[in-house]
This record gives sequence, structure tokens and C-alpha cells, in this order.
Amino acid sequence: MHIPLFTNLATSLLPLLSPSQQPSSSSSTITIRPIHAHTHKYNDTTSTLYFHNTSSEASFYAHDYPLSTFGADADIPSLSADDLTIRTVKTIIRRPRVRPPSMLSWSLSHKATTRRGGIIPFGTYNISEDVGMWVAPDMNSQGGEWDDVEVIAPDIKDRQTLITLAKITSNAYVLPDSGEWWPVGKWNNHTVPFGWEDNADGLRGHIFADPKNETVIISIKGTSAGVLGSGGPTAKNDKFNDNLLFSCCCARVDFSWTPVCDCYAGGWRCEQTCLEDSLVNESVYATVGTNLYNNVTYMYPNATIWLVGHSLGGSLSAMVGLSFGAPAVTFEAPGDKLASKRLHLPLPPGMPADKTGITHVYHTADPIPIGACNGAYSGCYAAGFALESKCHTGQTILYDTVTVKGWSVDIRTHRITDIIEKVLADPWPETDKPKKPSTQPFHISNLGLGQWWGWGRKGPQPGKGGDQDDGDEDTDDGGWEKHGGVPVAEAEEDCVDCYKWEFGDGWNQDPKKSEAQDGLSIAEARRKGLKRS
Repeated sequence: MHIPLFTNLATSLLPLLSPSQQPSSSSSTITIRPIHAHTHKYNDTTSTLYFHNTSSEASFYAHDYPLSTFGADADIPSLSADDLTIRTVKTIIRRPRVRPPSMLSWSLSHKATTRRGGIIPFGTYNISEDVGMWVAPDMNSQGGEWDDVEVIAPDIKDRQTLITLAKITSNAYVLPDSGEWWPVGKWNNHTVPFGWEDNADGLRGHIFADPKNETVIISIKGTSAGVLGSGGPTAKNDKFNDNLLFSCCCARVDFSWTPVCDCYAGGWRCEQTCLEDSLVNESVYATVGTNLYNNVTYMYPNATIWLVGHSLGGSLSAMVGLSFGAPAVTFEAPGDKLASKRLHLPLPPGMPADKTGITHVYHTADPIPIGACNGAYSGCYAAGFALESKCHTGQTILYDTVTVKGWSVDIRTHRITDIIEKVLADPWPETDKPKKPSTQPFHISNLGLGQWWGWGRKGPQPGKGGDQDDGDEDTDDGGWEKHGGVPVAEAEEDCVDCYKWEFGDGWNQDPKKSEAQDGLSIAEARRKGLKRS
């Protein structure tokens, strides 16, 4: 897929952007300010990226908010001028010497080299423009196909940095006037407003840049899953991509489910090549995420690009970062290793976990990142989500809230604001000593019909420090109490996904497959919203 008229868009934007500078070798902290960016599909086959500013009514036209929500320009709120400070460190990331054109390039290259002469249904994706230009380097090669590059990355050992990145991640869900926006500084006005279509249903987020354009952070929104259909226009595509990326076999949980692809081979068997082709053909967000990253790098050619995200947005951030060798920090993300393997992204042993630049942050009471949100009595099952993967790429910072805080495993602890206010707010003890939390992570009485189930989030509240970011001023160090107390990042080396399943090719399909799957195409499944029968 390609972004139409992007040349015109870039031509309009580039003269207004201040020149990117080479990263300073002495940089230890950065301050950031946001650039509002959205992506959406304006037809069935093409993905589009738009940038805009706060001076136009149209610039606030977003996925979950109709244009009528906003009146004249005077009604558009102003943002806090407070900047956020992030500590940075130099780190080594292993990248292919020749940069891949897209996230899907790894899979397409694998197919081209292993199935030459075969017919591969790549849908609308133009393989001639991809594999014809790029071939994935051998992961076991000791030659010159890989470079270990020193880059400026967020200091994941610093708690205030994680809090800042979590706030940036949280803001991907909301508009600045919603009362749920964490103050992050002045808008960068060097942008161009573009119109928005009603009920746009694609990937959404914000882009933040430091004043010198040395560091740019892409924040990607996670799943909008609402009760009684209140998740907004992105909810259907969010659910489809969740089930495609993070289920063992096409979200084929039992006979009552509508699968998202046709790879089930009966029993606990699933066609591996079919699964890989389905991700290439159907994962709209993988393509849009690639376009987003490519266009940001085009506009900031000398900047260091970071990615952050929560839940689905976190996993997508990690996969984009893994594809291009960019630092990524995720919060409460489902296991991304399963989808990364199916897309043939660079993984251990050829790609050491500590050289991926990927860091996952989550806690043990959230069933989604630990792969426990499944089974007939789980909240995910009831809502039609098959989030079965649990293994993560890169390194993981794991907060054992079950042991240390005494929390129960509960999907309501998945909210990004719970991470900010109840997990990252205080330094984690160096020695795990179980203690009972003073308050429950989240009370069901706070769940209104308009509250997003599971993936809902609440921003800063009056009197709770929402308008003041005490941890963002770095005038004094503050010591361990302020910056320390972060668990050590470690690779998930012994993790196994989908242990009950057998994956392979050539199994005879059972003509009497489940009634839920019988006769339903992928397009029909998407139109039905992937709801169980």
C-alpha cells in the first residue's frame, strides 16, 4: 500500500519544519512537544497519513469524535505549556545494513527465497516493488549484512522516564480537551491541517518532537473496546487486528467463534503458511504502521525515532521498531513474538534481545500481556477477543503486582492510567515483600456504560497531580526515590506460545468444519465485527 499524494504533503510540510540536527553525543535529557498526527483509510485499499495543528476546527476531527463536537476555533482548548523531560542513554541496536522498505518486507523476502516459482496471494501489496529491491539478511551471517549502531534511546532504568513515556502513550487515546490529556507542552505549530472523514476507522496516535527535532516519538493508540458498542469507529478494526495478530489460529477458540482467517485444520492443528499469508494480506495496521514510520523518517531524516504504545498499540510499536531497528517502549502489550515469528522479523538467536531496542513494561495482574485472558469465563472471551499469545520480543520490565501489592489478576488493571498512577508512581522495592494494597486497582462502580471496557483509560484528575508533573523537572536528581525502583529488564528466554497447537502445512481440511467458520469469508467476518454467533 502507498500513501497517495504524500509528495505533496511532504512538500507542504518540509519548508515549515525546523531543520533536523545530528544527535548530540552529550545528550542526557530531552524535552518534547507534540505534533498531532492521525492515519486512516479513506477507501478500501489505501492508507493515508495526515498532520494538523490546533488552529483549525478540522484539525480536531478524530476517529471517536464527530466534527459537530467542536464549534468555532474559540472553543478549541489550549494546552499546558509544561514540557516533559526524558533521560536518555546510548545503546547499541542491530540493524540490517540495507534498510527494509516495510515491516512486511521480511515476510515477503522469506517467501520469495523459500517458495520460488510458487503463487503467493499478496492481495493489493506490490511484491515487485518490495522483494525486487530488498532481500532479508541472513540472521546467522557473520559478514557485513548487519550493523551494530549506537543510538540515543530512553533510559528504561529511570522511573521518571517510564512515567513520561506512559503519559505520552496514554495521550494517544484522547483529544487534548477531554480532561484526560496529560500535560505535555506546547503544540508544534509547524504543521498543516487536513480534513477528516466521518467514522474514520484506522490507526491513530500522536507524534512528539523535541525542539531541535533530534528525537521524535511516535505514540500509537491501542484497542478501543467499548461496552454496548461505545468503543468508537476504530473498535472493529482494532478487534480484527487483535484477533489476527495475537491468537494461536485465526481466533478459532471454539465452534461458536467466527475465525478471522481460514487456516484451521481440525483438532489442535493449524496451517502455518496460511497464517503467515493472512498476516501479510489482512493485517491493515502492520501496513499503516509502516507507512507512518516511513513518513516520519522522511520528514525527520536525521532524527532518532522512538515508538511507544499501549496494548495493541504497544505490540505494533514493537514490531515496527523490530523491523527497522528503532527503540520502542510498550505498556501492557499482548505477546508480540508470535506475530513477529509469522512475519519473519529478526529474532534470537540471530538477533540478541538486548540489541533489539525493544522494552516491554507490564505487570502480573493484567491477564492480557501474560496470555491469561482466555477461557470461557474470561472477559476477553465474553467480548470476542482471542488474546492468547504471551511471549514478547526484546526485553521485559515485569512488575509483580500480584506478589508485591497483593492484586488479583483482573482485566480492569489493563488501563494505562493504572500503570501511571498505581504501578510506576512509587519506586519498586529492591526486595519483593508482599504487601496488601491500600486500595483496589480499580472498582467496578467506576465502570459506566460509556467507559471503555478493559482498554478504557482515565487521564489526570484534579487534585491528583494531573496538572503538575513533579517528576518532569530535573533541576535536582532526587536520587533513588525519584528515579530508581525499576525492575531489571530481562529477555523472556523460556517462553512458549500456543503449546497445545501443532503448526504445519499439507493437512487435509475437514469438510465439516465448524458452522461458525463454514461459508464465511474474511471480509464477511470483518463486516460482522468478529462477533461470536
